[in-house]
Amino acid sequence: MAKNALQAQLLKAGLVDNKKAQQINKQNQHAKRTGEQTDAEVKQALAEAQARKLEKDQQLNQEKQRLLEEKTLKANILQMIKQHQLRDTSGDISYQFIDQSKVKKIYITQKIYDQVVAGHIAIGRLEDSYALLPRPLADRIDEKMTGFIVVANTKGEQQIDEEDPYAAYVIPDDLMW
Repeated sequence: MAKNALQAQLLKAGLVDNKKAQQINKQNQHAKRTGEQTDAEVKQALAEAQARKLEKDQQLNQEKQRLLEEKTLKANILQMIKQHQLRDTSGDISYQFIDQSKVKKIYITQKIYDQVVAGHIAIGRLEDSYALLPRPLADRIDEKMTGFIVVANTKGEQQIDEEDPYAAYVIPDDLMW
């Protein structure tokens, strides 16, 4: 039989047959047993989904902003290198250095060579080539973002072992090959 008054009225009017009423009753009972969500639960789940989406969107925006700032910083550094690189440095003396586990070679003058070895001039990466930069500028670039300065020699104090039999012999660190 019909469980509620509306079903009873629909049956009396002949708009719904007994079979259809029983099917609706079974669907209602199934919904109650399986715990289908009510309107309040649906609204709460929707609000939680919107909150998660908003949080995800904020994280994506932060990531995009970080990437944009990094790209801008790289462009600024490249511009600084282009503006302040030393010009007319090509010569007949080769200076070899390691860049990303590969030995690279540039040809410079003897005066520039001595300054690079002494640490007054640094070698920086400029797109697909290299640029010679004054040391203070190279230090500022390296503070902002690493990876642009390839060679920045320093004259550090070397520790001398008292028992070393070859301690009296100076080994140059800029051997010409």
